[in-house]
Amino acid sequence: MIKILGLILTIAGGIALIMGVLGVFGSFETGLSPWALMILGVVFFFAGIGLLKYRKDTDNKDVE
Repeated sequence: MIKILGLILTIAGGIALIMGVLGVFGSFETGLSPWALMILGVVFFFAGIGLLKYRKDTDNKDVE
């Protein structure tokens, strides 16, 4: 379950980061502040990477 959450956070963070960068430096317009999207993207991306890197999957019944 933790690995699934980590994957979702990583993908969502990457998407938010790309949208934020395009909003700040390009012509991509969203209803939100592009700086807020960039900051949330960085936070979610690194949180997801951290979950994938350091946590064991708790759904596996064989792990003690």
